[in-house]
This record gives sequence, structure tokens and C-alpha cells, in this order.
Amino acid sequence: MASVIGVVEVNIGSRSVHVIGAGIVGVACALRLQLNGFQVTLIDPEAPGSQCSFGNAGILQIGACVPVATPGVISQVPKMLLDPDQPLAVRWPYLPSLAPYLIRFLASATPAKVERISQVLASILGHAVDGFAPLLKSSNAEGLLKKTGELYVYETDKSFEAAKPAHELRQRRGVNIEYLDNHEIRQLEPTLAPIFKHAAYLTDCISVSDPFSLTQAFMYAFLHNGGSTLRERVGGFEVADGKVLQVITELGRYDCDHVVLATGAWSKPLAKQLGARVPLDTERGYHIRMKDAQVDLRIPIISGDYRFGVSNLSSGFRVAGTAELASPLAPPNYKRADRLVGLAKRMFPELKTDGYERWMGCRPSTPDSLPVICKSQSFGNAFFAFGHGHLGLTMAGITSEFIHDLIEGKQPRVDISGLHHARF
Repeated sequence: MASVIGVVEVNIGSRSVHVIGAGIVGVACALRLQLNGFQVTLIDPEAPGSQCSFGNAGILQIGACVPVATPGVISQVPKMLLDPDQPLAVRWPYLPSLAPYLIRFLASATPAKVERISQVLASILGHAVDGFAPLLKSSNAEGLLKKTGELYVYETDKSFEAAKPAHELRQRRGVNIEYLDNHEIRQLEPTLAPIFKHAAYLTDCISVSDPFSLTQAFMYAFLHNGGSTLRERVGGFEVADGKVLQVITELGRYDCDHVVLATGAWSKPLAKQLGARVPLDTERGYHIRMKDAQVDLRIPIISGDYRFGVSNLSSGFRVAGTAELASPLAPPNYKRADRLVGLAKRMFPELKTDGYERWMGCRPSTPDSLPVICKSQSFGNAFFAFGHGHLGLTMAGITSEFIHDLIEGKQPRVDISGLHHARF
């Protein structure tokens, strides 16, 4: 049986919609549907938002319109794999299973495809913040978001010049960027070590005081407004005549009229049952958290040299990053988290790391860095909302809007045809 994060059941009169998955994307979809008159039941074997949605850096990265696969990144892969301080690692026994994903990843890195993918991402990210508006209002969670910007810092001229094409691509997509020198970096963020020569300040990005708190706020609103929960695990579906008739869990069967699959890294086997063969794979991320870091960080910061992020959240000082390509069922390699300690101390010499906590989560990544948000070609009442990669938190609000529109038969406000599973 596939391991699945959760299910949300929605009833409108004689209609029911089951949203499978209770990460930030699934909970946002559930709340959005409830706000539009749906009666919702959440079925989840684990606490909502406790998986990958828990451990990100807490940034709405509205400037993240550059796909992971670019010509520049491909050329750096050998160095990343050989240097333990770089963000990429591969569990070599997993390589045969990973090969189809990697082939498509490489094919996505051509200049023309990167340009096209960035246009699609930018069209979605331009609505990422306002896509959250009704969810934030209904959960009284507006105070969890704050416009701080996002600062990419570089220690050398070489690393800064290597990043220039990505920043120029962002600017072509309308992202506001200010370039800073050493003195301006220190003025903006005095806690940083004086080792950074250059920075790119993405002024419009939004900080979330804690990503888990945001999911919990949505969940509380969902329950307060009449939603209910069941702890069950989804294994499959009863289908006939091009429709999903039932969602099957380990404890029962649930009649339905519509199904939304939003199970993140666990979506691939269930998507296959619903008619979509998607090259989804797992990009495992790690973080460390210090509850008493004694660093007053104003702005989330990304190391352009080592590709990790630092945020000062309400739950503690978080250092998040790395991309480990491995099975979601493989045990964590917490050396990937421990390596972040020295890198963070390099960035913040006064950082107190005593008693730091470690965490690992599974990002649901597609080769082209685009999520799968669409109706199934095989089953007219099945919908997909997964594969957000590094942008699950960022895109959760607007994804919930798209899903609601698709279920209601409305045209989304932006063209999402490029997010259909048939592109693979």
C-alpha cells in the first residue's frame, strides 16, 4: 500500500470531493473548498503539515521563476557531487530508479526550455501572495506573513558572476532585484560575517513567521468551520467508465464524485492509478534548528556559494537546504544536516548552535520544476495538485484556487495548460 499523507472529503448536497493529502497544499485546497460552501472531512494518518510542509525555510519565493535544471547547474553537478559542502547528493543504489527522471531533467535544461518554463512559473508566482488572501482572512493568519525580501549573498566574484544569468532571467520575468556591494550588505543585514562581496536583494518576497504555524492556522479554521478528521491511509480507488467511484483507505471505502490528489512526494503510485504516469521523484531536504541562536536576523538569506537558506522563525533559527536524490523510504543521512552547522557558523560567527535539532523531509520534484495541477485525462472527476518541488509553501494558495476553479468548471485566471500531466 502506498504511504499517503492524507485525504480531505468534501460534500455538497449529493456531491463529494476527496482531496488526498494534508500538507500545506492539501489543507489549503480543503479550506478553499470549504470557504466556497463545501462540507469537508480530512482523513490523514499523520498530523496535517507534519511532513515536508513542516521543514522549509518559511519564504514565499515569488521570485523563484528559475527552474532547477539550467545549463549552468548541469555544468556544476560533478563538483557538487564531489564536494560534501555542496548541496547535491545521490544515493547511488537508487540511481537505476532515478535514471528516467535524470534523463528528463537534463532534457529540460536547454536555453529555450528554461525560458519557457520560467514564463510559466512567473505567471503563477505573480499570483502566489494574493492566492492566499481568502485563506489568511478566514484563519486570521494575516499576521504570519511579512514582506521582508530575500537576500542572495556571494563570497566571491566568481560565484556572483555564475549566478548572474539566473538573476537576469528573474528580471526578464519582472522580479525586482537590487544588487548590493559589501558595505550595502552590512547596512542591510549587520549580523552577517564581512565575507560577502556581492548580494542580490529580491525585495518583494514574503517571510512566513513559521510554515507549520500557517498550516495549523488553516487547519484550525477548517475545523472551526465544521470540518472533521479521520486518521486513515489511502491505498487506491474503485473506478469504472472513466470515473472514480470510491476512495479506498486501509479502514474503509468512501463514495465520491470528485478526487483531488495532493500527496506530495507520495503521489506517483496513486497518480498512476488515476491515469497519469508522471516522472515524479524525491528531492530530500534537511534542516537544523537552534532555539537560542542569539542572532537577530532581519531578512531570509540564501548562500549563493553553498545553496542553503537561513531564516529566523518564531520556532527558532532555521538553516535549510541540500538536495539528496534518494528513495523517500530510505533512512535519513543526518550528516547532510550536520554539514549545515559549519556553513551557518561561517555566515554568522556569533551563532549559538548548542543543542541544535535535525530534520529531513521529501520534496516532490518534477524534472521541469513545474507542478502538476490539472484534471486527469483518464478520469473526468480526478484532479491533481502535486509536484511543487521547492515551492509547495509558495504556491499552496494559488494552487487551491486553481483546483477550485477546475472542479467548478471555471477557467483559471492564468493559463495552466503547461501544468498538465500530459506534458510528460
